[in-house]
Amino acid sequence: MRFLKRIKRCNFYIRLRHWEYWPFGLVQFPLFFYYLWLAARARSLVFFSACNPGIAMGGMFGESKFDILEKIPSGFKPKTALIKRPATVGQVLTCMETHGLNFPVIFKPDIGERGYLVKKICTREEVAEYLRATRVDFIIQEFVSLPYEYGVFYRRYPGETHGKVTSVVAKEMLHVEGNGKSTLKELIFSKDRAKLQWTQLKELYQGRMDEVIPHGQRVELVGIGNHCRGTKFINANHLINDRLCAAFDCISRSVEGFYFGRFDLRCSCEEDLIEGKVSILELNGCGAEPGHIYDPQFRLLDAVRDLLRHWMDIFDIAMENHKRGERFLTLREGIRYYRKFRAALR
Repeated sequence: MRFLKRIKRCNFYIRLRHWEYWPFGLVQFPLFFYYLWLAARARSLVFFSACNPGIAMGGMFGESKFDILEKIPSGFKPKTALIKRPATVGQVLTCMETHGLNFPVIFKPDIGERGYLVKKICTREEVAEYLRATRVDFIIQEFVSLPYEYGVFYRRYPGETHGKVTSVVAKEMLHVEGNGKSTLKELIFSKDRAKLQWTQLKELYQGRMDEVIPHGQRVELVGIGNHCRGTKFINANHLINDRLCAAFDCISRSVEGFYFGRFDLRCSCEEDLIEGKVSILELNGCGAEPGHIYDPQFRLLDAVRDLLRHWMDIFDIAMENHKRGERFLTLREGIRYYRKFRAALR
């Protein structure tokens, strides 16, 4: 029995039982053939580039996060600055002072995905460490401490007055809760989602692993709301209503050339979300996914169905924009953006 229990608790078996942990390419593979069919209909392999004319490549890959944030009205986003590499610690600190940014702040690559090199920075020493770790331009963003984080997917067809929120995902940060007996290490290994992040956590908490966590005390292990960092995604589509759609209509129509994508944001409560009283951390274009599909209770077949609908929306919006005069980028241009994107992830 102990042997079987060890097998069930090994990382491979945990991932095997829960498709949300499967490799990105494996989940997306059935969609590749659908994409090729849509590309044949559009007579362009990069037809998605016309989905959001105001965002490079429609936001599929290679776009500047800073350039997109610049399009969002200041009342809906935290203070943000761009650091061009190479840069020194002194230059970064001067930039922070100029933009009214104080520790803690969030550093993230200007071009990137899935939480790659997104870090909370609290000290001058951590600034120096980050500069050693990255070779690409990066964003400094005010740390937003609002308690709730969501991903809100929005769609509006060209020519329509009103769009629609098609997906809402609530994000539960990776955490453990003390029982007054177990050490932090034991609590991490008792929770599948945390156990899968052991490689990173053992470095972050190397001085606390033997600490016994008091009963009921919650320890937030990762404060970055990304699925790849252990965040639990919870289907919150029940929050979609006319008020929410109207609020994100107002926000989205203020972003030039934007029709389709996901707002990653924080807010104080559900009511503030529905009213559009939010702080937008990122706006991702057509390369983003509807996050609700990664709810542990969501079935794989239902996820594939929603992703097929997702690609049909990309196609319909891109084709309508194309009819209105927006051009598809050439394959050569698409390859250039992809190479830029891959280079940023090295």
